[in-house]
Amino acid sequence: MRFVSALSALAVAGAVQAQTFDPRLHKRVAGQPTEVMVLGTPHLSGLPETFTPAALEPLLDRLAAWQPTVITIEAISGEQCDALRRYPARYKDSVEAYCWDPSPAARATGLDVPAATAEAERLLAEWPARPSAAQRRRLAAVFLAAGNRASALVQWLRLPPAERRAGDGLDAALATLLERQRARRNEDDLIAAVLAARLGLERVFPADDHSSDAPVADQAVSGRAIEAAWDNPATASRRAEDEALGAGLGSGEGVLRLYRAYNAPGYPQRVFASDFGAALAEPSPQGFGRGYVAAWEVRNLRMAANVREAAATRPGGRVLAIVGASHRGYFEAYLSMMHDMRLVPAATLLR
Repeated sequence: MRFVSALSALAVAGAVQAQTFDPRLHKRVAGQPTEVMVLGTPHLSGLPETFTPAALEPLLDRLAAWQPTVITIEAISGEQCDALRRYPARYKDSVEAYCWDPSPAARATGLDVPAATAEAERLLAEWPARPSAAQRRRLAAVFLAAGNRASALVQWLRLPPAERRAGDGLDAALATLLERQRARRNEDDLIAAVLAARLGLERVFPADDHSSDAPVADQAVSGRAIEAAWDNPATASRRAEDEALGAGLGSGEGVLRLYRAYNAPGYPQRVFASDFGAALAEPSPQGFGRGYVAAWEVRNLRMAANVREAAATRPGGRVLAIVGASHRGYFEAYLSMMHDMRLVPAATLLR
């Protein structure tokens, strides 16, 4: 009887497995699939002073050769920041850390975030093949009012240098802001916006999401527990590698070495071992580590959904998702589940 019961259990398990739906098995689409490349990046603001923007040129050349038609970035959209501001009890710190205040652009254009977002979409829907400098300045001002600074910079970079000036909704302060933004040590500006302008794209798509942020009870205790989990050999190994890679960032080859390391096939597993896997094993009765990982997973799921939404604007195109390297493994896992998306490893482009 026990043998029969075991066989029955195996049969049930097999039947359940046979009925499990796996989106990865359903990749047939009309036309070409949409290709997606996830570029894991360091946050350029944290690199040593030896790093210079000029050293990004070999990386930019390789990315441009792939010719993405959609570029997403790790930035919160103006729409989400507008929503987060309505719940200061929960999101005050997130707004201060991740949201730019678009009120100067609102005063210059007369548009709040919802109106500016709608106006940007209207302008793009009617965008001429050869827009005038005045039209580009106007769209840059609207993007700023919508809270999409990187797309405003794309328009600014697409202007001839002599036309990068105030006017058409850009007042002097906003023009100065965009000019300063060109040199900001941030991958949204130095990589995504520069690349978009070089390729003739009109915008980039913010894909970050902080709606899962929430105040943590016993934050000091929680922080100590998670930091203790991070104190492990895998973290020490990553720190040593980062120090070695950071020594060569004054040259293009040094920057390529860093990006090759961050986009190597085994890098996401190293990140997991040092960070999220260690947090899952953190033994506090309150489950601090598990709460941290839950918020991380929710954030990545929502970010991947934003990338998927942006990809839908160009079916059959090429999507470059530029994101902090710790997100890369999650992005690739989640985006590989999408019917209309085929992953292209960034490592193949960085050789």
